[in-house]
Amino acid sequence: MIEEYFQEFAAIIALAIEAMVVLLLAYAALEAVANTLGAIGKAPDLDRRRETWFRFALWIVLALEFALAADIIRSAIAPSWNSIGQLAAIATIRTLLNWFLVKDIESYNEKREARAEAQMRGPRE
Repeated sequence: MIEEYFQEFAAIIALAIEAMVVLLLAYAALEAVANTLGAIGKAPDLDRRRETWFRFALWIVLALEFALAADIIRSAIAPSWNSIGQLAAIATIRTLLNWFLVKDIESYNEKREARAEAQMRGPRE
């Protein structure tokens, strides 16, 4: 009986976390679309495009972390080895996506910081 309550509680928590993932991604997509639409009709601005990608990627990383948390909770209540295997596969894919995206973000951030530092130094005489 307690086990059933725990499973129901864990399922509700996992569902709530998955709902947060959807909200985070919806917000991120709206922000990216708004930034993209704001750039229409203006001179091409590579920095603005990169910054839009960067912010969108950060939101996706956060959403992937939440989705992975929901997967972990679901694996704790998975009733069969088949369910556990499916959750493990999904968690692995999400973890790999997250890892590659974080690497891209780190690379972009290093370049962005280098550009900002070069701009602060100004032209060399």
